[in-house]
Amino acid sequence: LVARPLHAALECGVQWPSHEVAQREWAESRRPLGALHNNCSGKHAGFLCVGCLMARAQGREPREFVRGYVRADHPVMREVSAALQAATGCDLARAPAGTDGCSIPTYGIALAQLALAFARVATGVGLSPERARAAARLRAAVARAPFFVAGSGRFDTKVMQRLGERVFCKVGAEGVFCAALPEQGLGVAIKIDDGNTARAAEVAMAAAIEALVRLSDDERAFVRGLSDVTLKNWNGIETGALRATAALRDALPAHS
Repeated sequence: LVARPLHAALECGVQWPSHEVAQREWAESRRPLGALHNNCSGKHAGFLCVGCLMARAQGREPREFVRGYVRADHPVMREVSAALQAATGCDLARAPAGTDGCSIPTYGIALAQLALAFARVATGVGLSPERARAAARLRAAVARAPFFVAGSGRFDTKVMQRLGERVFCKVGAEGVFCAALPEQGLGVAIKIDDGNTARAAEVAMAAAIEALVRLSDDERAFVRGLSDVTLKNWNGIETGALRATAALRDALPAHS
């Protein structure tokens, strides 16, 4: 698999980079887009790694084994679904199911179950010893290299660059945002009804982090800046703001 281009094995589809500057630079270069540019190519590379390890364990040829890994009945996706079910406690066989934009199976999972999954990632409690160790390795890896979670200027990356292992947060699609808070042993799951992650979910997540996580005064000011955002138009004129409401802040338990 290593001998051929990675994008030839990725099954997430082709997508323009979401970063505007990178998008323009790529268009000006006139180079072709590939699956590596898909914003889900990172986790798909992980799926390929899982497939290669499974193939090796079975004495099979990796290139053939990983083909079709996005199908729900493929051994790779069965392993992924088993891990998801173990973390969330959701019976995926009974959950609403569909196909994600990057072609993997996706499921309707309750917010409480998503929060439980991230609490288990934060603590390892409720996971098998092997999965608990894997969760700890993932948290440590993300803390060392948060840029690779989201990239330039993104909320997830900025927060984890500043706060390190105290917060593991990951944005999802359609207004979903989750976080693991290891020191508190908590998981946080947010869903914005209109599906707009950047405008509202980030503000709500920043408010939750400010309330729940141990922060210095400088860190608190940094996080508060993410939940109190000034809006300007194309002429640079201030036109409004995005703020966590008093009702939201009052509903969050304060860190002690």
